[in-house]
Amino acid sequence: MSSDTADGTFAGGIGGTRRVLITGSVMLATIMQAVDMTIANVALPNMQGTLATTQDQIAWVLTSYIVTAAIMMPPTGFLAGRFGRKRLFIIAVVGFTATSMLCGYADSLAEMVFYRILQGAFGAFLVPLSQAVLLDIYPPEQHGTAMAIWGMGVMIGPIIGPTLGGYLTEYYNWRWVFFINLPIGLLALAGFLTVLPETAKDRVRRFDWFGFALLGIAVASFQIMLDRGELKDWFDSTEIIIEAVLAALTLYMFVAHMLTTTSRPFIDPHIFTDRNFVIGLVQIILFGVLLLTGLALLPPFLQNLLGYPVVTVGLVLAPRGLGAMAGMVVVSQVNKFIDLRYLMVFGLILIAWSMWEMTLFTADVSMFTLLWTGIVQGIGFGFFYVPLTVLSFTTLPHRYRTEAAGMFNLCRNVGSSVAISVLVGLVIRYTQVNHAEIAGMVSLYSPMIGAADYPDMWSLAEPAGRAALNTEVSRQAATIAYLNDFKLMTIVSILAIPLPLLFRKQVLGKDASANT
Repeated sequence: MSSDTADGTFAGGIGGTRRVLITGSVMLATIMQAVDMTIANVALPNMQGTLATTQDQIAWVLTSYIVTAAIMMPPTGFLAGRFGRKRLFIIAVVGFTATSMLCGYADSLAEMVFYRILQGAFGAFLVPLSQAVLLDIYPPEQHGTAMAIWGMGVMIGPIIGPTLGGYLTEYYNWRWVFFINLPIGLLALAGFLTVLPETAKDRVRRFDWFGFALLGIAVASFQIMLDRGELKDWFDSTEIIIEAVLAALTLYMFVAHMLTTTSRPFIDPHIFTDRNFVIGLVQIILFGVLLLTGLALLPPFLQNLLGYPVVTVGLVLAPRGLGAMAGMVVVSQVNKFIDLRYLMVFGLILIAWSMWEMTLFTADVSMFTLLWTGIVQGIGFGFFYVPLTVLSFTTLPHRYRTEAAGMFNLCRNVGSSVAISVLVGLVIRYTQVNHAEIAGMVSLYSPMIGAADYPDMWSLAEPAGRAALNTEVSRQAATIAYLNDFKLMTIVSILAIPLPLLFRKQVLGKDASANT
């Protein structure tokens, strides 16, 4: 049994079969949580019928989980230090699995939302704990490999979620979207109970309830503002203004409290003195913007404009996961010989290229084009994400790892939430604008209306023809709106290309985070 140190890390290293078993258990927990970010999305219409709710109300099944997970992610470091990392991992897995089962048995919207809140609270701990454990059980020279393994779960989980959710909903029942977590949770629990060592506990440190409350209110207000902004017409709504002011005010108070409190604050400000970690926080926000926003935009694009069924949409998105796996495998092999910063730059170039190709999509884009752009984009994310996680933590002292991992994953979620809300809102708004502009050019006097090859089905002389033409105008207007979003994401990825060069270069075989 490896001993643990006062700062909560594993001394002496862990190798052989035990490391493999710990890695397997950690990955099961990571994938379980990552899949649940998107697996319920495709089942919402079925849930809506069973639970007898409106479309607006059923959205709280997703929102309640996201908001709670965002709030509970930052306290991971304190709770792991206070109760021990192994104990917190076990509590999180048991709680997440149990609440998943309760979600599957829910008979009303109130029950479902309550259970999803609990599920989000327990699930929030799994990803930062997984990242911290893998960084500790692998030596510095193998951190690239460890983060490649961990990144596969974090990235592939949200990608396969819609595919798995669509299959279970189509051929079984939406409740199996939650029941599927039972065998995975039990396997992860067995691994943690038998092979995961415990870390030292800090019984002296007190919990900063005031700081936690401020950050929790800020995150919750901001997330609710994003989720309800489009519905309430953004800042024309008093509710959205109140939520925005509350988020800004409590965030300011949290930062002031963190920097001026005499006792140890909820988040130790010393983690923000590490240059690599701060740069990593900025770039993980960009990662959330580029990865999860694409996953939010493509399913409605494929379903509503190309007419793909749910299961096919999942299969079209799957190559992104395969490309990401391939990219991570390559990075894990070459990171010892090539500067990690250059690998990140290469990954961003691939992402920018694939995003640019997406701006050339049409409402009749071929399946082949969808697949190869997805593969290239996935490879780019693999090359970008693994070096990002390694460089962000390589100079950070061990004692901050779990706390920093919580902040790291919180920033990723916030980045994706902001981008999804903004870009989905732009699609809705500019679909209307484009429709008005295109429709304004359609009249009996337009040259194209009288062309020899003009379809009879769009005849303006018949009501059915006008309705069919309006449908096509709406389709083209929405296509242009999606392409504008893809263009904006292309610009963001191009602007991000130089940012990896701001990192301090990693010295192979050395890890400054060993300093305490």
